[in-house]
Amino acid sequence: MLEKINEFVWGNGLVFLLLAVGIIYTIRLGFIQLKLPVLLLKNGKSSNSGLSQLKTVCMSLGTAMGTGNITGTAAALAAGGAGAIFWMWVSAFLGMAVVYAENILSAKYSDRQLKGPMAYLTKGLGSPALAWIFALFCVLASFGMGSMVQVNTFIKSLPDTSVHMKFIAAAAVFAAVWLIIRGGGHSIGTAASYMLPAASAAYMLVCAAVIFIFRDNIISIIERIFNEAFSFRSAVGGGAGYAVSVGIRRGIFSNEAGLGSSPILHSAAGDTEPHTQGLWSMFEVFFDTIVCCTLTALMILCGSDSLSVHEAVSSVLGGFSGIFISAETGIFALCTVIGWYYCGNTAFLHISGGRFEKYFCVLYALAAASGALFSAESVWTLSDIFNGLMVIPNLLGLILLIRKVENKSCIKK
Repeated sequence: MLEKINEFVWGNGLVFLLLAVGIIYTIRLGFIQLKLPVLLLKNGKSSNSGLSQLKTVCMSLGTAMGTGNITGTAAALAAGGAGAIFWMWVSAFLGMAVVYAENILSAKYSDRQLKGPMAYLTKGLGSPALAWIFALFCVLASFGMGSMVQVNTFIKSLPDTSVHMKFIAAAAVFAAVWLIIRGGGHSIGTAASYMLPAASAAYMLVCAAVIFIFRDNIISIIERIFNEAFSFRSAVGGGAGYAVSVGIRRGIFSNEAGLGSSPILHSAAGDTEPHTQGLWSMFEVFFDTIVCCTLTALMILCGSDSLSVHEAVSSVLGGFSGIFISAETGIFALCTVIGWYYCGNTAFLHISGGRFEKYFCVLYALAAASGALFSAESVWTLSDIFNGLMVIPNLLGLILLIRKVENKSCIKK
């Protein structure tokens, strides 16, 4: 039944609508993605009031830099072959324009009570009902993709997955998550700013080491990516039909462009200048998918004939590969869980009128801990459903408010 619901929500219409919105905004914004490095240097600085830009970026990037960067990339390769990576690049490129638009609109309309899509759907579009629907799906998505899936994937990476160990891990997850999220946005941003840069650097270093060892294969792998991108197998796996739907879902799971979570997180920034938040959100999508997911893909294709992350990492770390993967997965998962709490809590407060925040904090920590005990299949399916339902009202707002989004760098003074 869950699979049938999932297929209905993620029909071809929603998948191609996501791509179409990305194309429309890419053209409207003058291919702003290509100008990102220059624009960040000119406009990337911000004030230190409120939540600092570093903490905001780490908190937002933490929600994207989850387990999907490791397991999601491996799953894309298994489904669509090496050519699926090309379609990940395409979806990320278009997603950068979408996430820029989301944050432009959010920065324009957000205030203390209304944030992210709830703000631009209510004040910009004039539809409080649509904002309420988005908030409901956001809460559900925070329990699914934001917490349970992340913890479930982390548990699977542990060497000991006995029932006894799962309960110990669940208790540890509850304690860690609750201790961080009870402090709100500042606590979450601080924790993410300490954990994410170090974990990302270590992971990228190991990926680079594997690629260097098998550097003689790089040219043939790049050729394989582009050749298979337009072959029948990769078209099935990453470019057409049901498999494109799977690829787009995993793309959103990785960088969350179009989902509506990024503008909620960036609404916590002290600097509310729309262009600045839009540029940093684009950087997050670029770093998450174009950089980290590509490194993962190249590492797997170079170092493993069976498309195994463990096998590829073991070529560098040997017997320590399991410990490294578990540690990296755990840190990425925790960063995603605490970042998604901010999204879910913001949406929950919108629904509840600002009440019962303490109860939501405890409930969220319990949901995260429960991810250690449920089966992966049911958790992933539910997460896909909630993600799709969350995308629909957000995309509707982006389409109807397109005239409100401009590329500041293209405006003549």
